[in-house]
Amino acid sequence: MTPASLRTRSRLVGQPLLYAISVFASLGVFLFGYDQGVMSGVITGPYFRKFFNEPTAIEVGTMVAVLEIGAFVTSVAAGRVGDTLGRRGTLFSGAVVFAIGGAIQTFTLGFWTMVVGRIISGLGVGLLSTIVPIYQSEISPPNHRGALACMEFTGNIFGYASSVWIDYFCSFIESDLSWRIPLFIQCVIGAILALGSLAMPESPRWLIDVDRDEEGMRVIADLHGGDPEDLIAKAEFQEIKDRVIYERESGEGRTYAVMWKRYKKRVLLAMSSQAFAQLRECLKYPEAGWVGRDAILMTGINAIIYILSTLPPWYLVDRWGRRVILLSGGVVMALSLGLTGWWMYIDVPETPRAVVFCVIVFNAAFGYSWGPIPWYVRVITDVRLVADRILVSEKGSTRRRYVYGHIAKEQRSDYRRQILPLSVRAKGVSLSTATNWLFNFIVGEMTPELQELIEWRLYPMHGFFCVCSVILVYFLYPETKGVPLEEMDAVFGEVPGSTVLACARTPQEREDDENVRSPRPSRRVARSASRSVVVEPSARRSREH
Repeated sequence: MTPASLRTRSRLVGQPLLYAISVFASLGVFLFGYDQGVMSGVITGPYFRKFFNEPTAIEVGTMVAVLEIGAFVTSVAAGRVGDTLGRRGTLFSGAVVFAIGGAIQTFTLGFWTMVVGRIISGLGVGLLSTIVPIYQSEISPPNHRGALACMEFTGNIFGYASSVWIDYFCSFIESDLSWRIPLFIQCVIGAILALGSLAMPESPRWLIDVDRDEEGMRVIADLHGGDPEDLIAKAEFQEIKDRVIYERESGEGRTYAVMWKRYKKRVLLAMSSQAFAQLRECLKYPEAGWVGRDAILMTGINAIIYILSTLPPWYLVDRWGRRVILLSGGVVMALSLGLTGWWMYIDVPETPRAVVFCVIVFNAAFGYSWGPIPWYVRVITDVRLVADRILVSEKGSTRRRYVYGHIAKEQRSDYRRQILPLSVRAKGVSLSTATNWLFNFIVGEMTPELQELIEWRLYPMHGFFCVCSVILVYFLYPETKGVPLEEMDAVFGEVPGSTVLACARTPQEREDDENVRSPRPSRRVARSASRSVVVEPSARRSREH
């Protein structure tokens, strides 16, 4: 790789490139958030119901829930697809499939055409919901990765809220366009995402993993300001390359069987967090006395509060820790659901307003806790210790120094994304995402029937699941706040096989970690780097300890 070959293109570099990627990735999560919410308002419209000849509850439930079936299927396969086509190729494929499904829904001829369109859209959503978080985490520098991971969930809820408000304004249209326009918008977003993916860089970690080193180095250099001679960019490239070589030489497998054998506890943790995140009930406003357009309006107002509630974790996740957020959120959610059931049981004139208040509190609690944090639990990896350390020669001795705060800022990373190594990362995320869609489908299919059978008791039942989740977190979920990624094996009680061994930091090094806010190192750290060589692979690290 020659520096000239890396400077041949005029392109976005540094933070402008990072922010462009962030907006683009947020569009991906916006897309499947939009698709999750768009049907909730469409199915209540008079023109929709007339077109489908007053569909039964089962038919309506099927049209809504089959999306989760498609998403479940492709989320299981997305790990292998992502490793084969690459992150960008998988993202492009998912966006195209989603747009095709949206077009079939928009121009549907009847019930079965709508079902087919929803399934096809679900296939695209499954690919996107798995690959977008992986792409985002692998392309972003560690000291930005936490806030960007939080942005993903906020983008998802923003997509949901947008679909609700579009449904509301389109409900004033006196024709079939009242439901066809909201469905058509998802085609437009999918097409924009597909075209945009062609302009975005591929994940450097995937490129290096498939021996496309020059392309991987080019992307890393772009993310570090476009200078291929940048010391931190070189160190990051070498660390990733060392990791890939180590995995190959050590025979670290890439199959689901190997992942389950070596990382079973971590996979179960990721899957259980997704399952409990779905074992909750978002109240349907008609059940509380709000119907038609008023129900859509109340849902839209609630969605705005829902968006706002997703912002505090950006700040709190590294200050309170994951466990505190999950525990406090679970308690508030359980109380809100219990009170919802009680108000519906006594059925007094104040019930509709009281239930709306309880639902808003519930969604706010979910938005700051069990919404984003399980979204974090899919991928915490040890491989993203890229360029974390260099060896500094001082008077014939060597000691480790952190370069620019990777470890301190890495702790914000998605709790999901702190669990699995590169060799099985995509597969682990796909299982976790598949769990999300499976339980989405189960809850969506069972809720209408349960509402008829047990009525108000449904909400305390979901409150019971919230209590169970609190107990599970208290006794089984480890806290990862402030834990260097190379110590993650110890946190999970596992023998450090492929992880990099931990090393102590001086107070000054800790201060360096906390103060850095840019992908570029400070001048003092850069001067240290200029006297340094890149740390050697894991075998040498082990001997030094």
